[in-house]
Amino acid sequence: MRNKLNNIEIKETVKLLNGRELTFSTGKFAKMANGSAVVQSEDTAVMVTAVSKDSMNMDESFLPLTVEFRMKSAAAGRIPTNYLRRELGHSEREILTARLTDRSIRPLFPKNFFSEVQIMSNLLSVDGINDPEVLCINAASTALSLSDIPWDGPVGAVRVGLIGDDIVINPTRQELQKSDMNLVVSGIKSSKVVMIEGSFNDLNINAVLHAVKAGLKEVKKIVASIEQLTEKCGKSKQKVKEKLVKDDLLEYLQSHYLGDLKNIFSNYTLNKQQRDIAVSSLRASVFQEIERRGIDTDRGNLNQAFSSFVRTVFRDLIFESNVRCDGRGLTDLRDISCEVNLYRPLHGSAIFQRGQTQVLCTVALDSPQSAVKTDSYTVLTSGLKEKSFFLNYEFPGYATNEVSKGHGVSRREIGHGALAEKGLRPVVPADYPFCIRLTSEVLESNGSSSMASVCGGSMALLDAGVPLSAMAGGVAIGLVTRCDSDGEIEDYRILTDILGIEDYIGDMDFKIAGTKTGITALQADFKIPGITLDIFHKVLSEGHSAKRKIINIMNETISSPSVKEGNMPILETFEVPIQKRNLLLGPAWINIKKLFLQTGVQITHVEDSTFSAFAPNEAAMQEAYEVVQKILDSNPEPQFEFGAIYSVKILELKESGAMVSLHPQLMPVFINNAHLDVRKAAHPSALGLTVGEKISVKYFGRDPVSGQIRLSRRALQESTGRVHDLESMTSHTTQLRKERVVTSNAASESADGDK
Repeated sequence: MRNKLNNIEIKETVKLLNGRELTFSTGKFAKMANGSAVVQSEDTAVMVTAVSKDSMNMDESFLPLTVEFRMKSAAAGRIPTNYLRRELGHSEREILTARLTDRSIRPLFPKNFFSEVQIMSNLLSVDGINDPEVLCINAASTALSLSDIPWDGPVGAVRVGLIGDDIVINPTRQELQKSDMNLVVSGIKSSKVVMIEGSFNDLNINAVLHAVKAGLKEVKKIVASIEQLTEKCGKSKQKVKEKLVKDDLLEYLQSHYLGDLKNIFSNYTLNKQQRDIAVSSLRASVFQEIERRGIDTDRGNLNQAFSSFVRTVFRDLIFESNVRCDGRGLTDLRDISCEVNLYRPLHGSAIFQRGQTQVLCTVALDSPQSAVKTDSYTVLTSGLKEKSFFLNYEFPGYATNEVSKGHGVSRREIGHGALAEKGLRPVVPADYPFCIRLTSEVLESNGSSSMASVCGGSMALLDAGVPLSAMAGGVAIGLVTRCDSDGEIEDYRILTDILGIEDYIGDMDFKIAGTKTGITALQADFKIPGITLDIFHKVLSEGHSAKRKIINIMNETISSPSVKEGNMPILETFEVPIQKRNLLLGPAWINIKKLFLQTGVQITHVEDSTFSAFAPNEAAMQEAYEVVQKILDSNPEPQFEFGAIYSVKILELKESGAMVSLHPQLMPVFINNAHLDVRKAAHPSALGLTVGEKISVKYFGRDPVSGQIRLSRRALQESTGRVHDLESMTSHTTQLRKERVVTSNAASESADGDK
């Protein structure tokens, strides 16, 4: 029943496993939207609004759903650091969060609903402990349930972690960093999985299945809470106009063109383009014949009828024969070919071809300073400051024989790249000394290019000599179903290694990546309102088995890290005397910058006297070494004898000591008041010292930490020693040795005389 007191905030609270609570509320913010809700977990809160156009475009064949998520700086008590001090373009994290929400709610819209819908998620506050991503899904579900927009929800979502053997629901940022699992599960009241996405530390199937079951158990609590809030203040749903295909038009297509369409889908010699051309030609001739006969002249009706006809015939053939349109059985893989080490200048490269899906992967190894630095909000919510391994996924238009539109990276490319990166990250060593950039460019696409990126990327990394813990591969699993009048699945077929048309006409795109023994990444999208756990388990098992077969084929091309010489990068550390550190760096690090421009070698100060040098190859490292040696030898430092006495000139008197000149080639040396005299003094002038005066000091070498020269006048007052003038200091060591030789000889002669 709709709440009449629109200014009153209505709340519902649900307690999850481990004592975590979620609070759902509505009626306080954004009341002019079709639906608005706020979901809060401790001090992290997200507001989501749902808005829909009143009119529906009956010519649409898909739902124009837009989901946006903005991580506002004010939510973290920050000010944007850009020039305008405003939130600008969407970050990668915002796009990935929006895609999570989109895939969780899209399957539950009615099939005949094509009005434009916009979901806006705003981060109201973030405490740096609780994750806002799962809150966005639950808030969007609540907003749609409360609104008058037709939707068959609600859905609930939780994040599942695994610390040791313990399942953790909605883990905190600190808990997630210790977890072997980062899994988001969206489901409905009937314990069906609607969306799933996660990364795993090479876990087995049973651990993943157990986590999904635990997640769905908590999802039911969330759904119940949303339903209670909807009963209190939900709106009546709009009626959906039926977009029915005329029965007589479908009957005409079935009776006259069923054989022609079956012949196309049963011709196993056709590739993707040939099959598309054949279907398009049949469509054109059908439309021409129907219009000639005057059966129907509405192009919208004709397009809808023919699309429905194609979908029915394609799916029925799979159920009838268990053979797919390219002649494969349900569990058969497409032909796979692999090649590595394509071009010598590349650190690592591989091409992976699976059917008509072709992916070129290249690896570039660079210095650790090339790691991707994440924005401050991502650091606050995830704790990830930088990534030393990252994957860039590219999908140009020519991959599907189309003209590319727009510029920049699309949301789809960001999503597919993030999934492939999740599939490979667990097998890349965390302590690898170089920063790794893996580029995956799709050259041809006919289904599952993201999983082909995992396969090609794994081989390219091995070709670059990266010691992976295991070879990783990936595959996409599809599903076609037959449902009863209530929408429950009566019969189904699981399809291994799906084609593009099987993804488009089918009901599921389930991507699974991992090694031969475990799983590293999952992502499942559905076009039906979820699947049962029983089907999920079978899909997971089939995908794992197919993945093992693919990895066996990949191992025939490359199975261990390659050893290359000549063009591989080098990372070395070297020591520079602390007193010469400034000599190497130069003013404002000018010497290091010049060295990088001349040789391509990047030098970084590690700590104290330790530096690291990254070179793109051995020749560059050798050239840089010669330059560095020349810089360090350009100004040789005079040598002093430990414990010797020298005469120095006072240059300046300070509150705590005196600056003295030990040698013209050296910087002035500071002597603390405690080392100027045996007497305690608050200022050097109290000791009778003046600027320009020469005093005798004892040399105690350099400080091992700071590299500063250590001189003491006090030590000289407590003992006796020989004083050397500043002018004769450079020859002091040689003269001292001569005196020692003469003294030694005299002592020997005296001893002989006594005898």
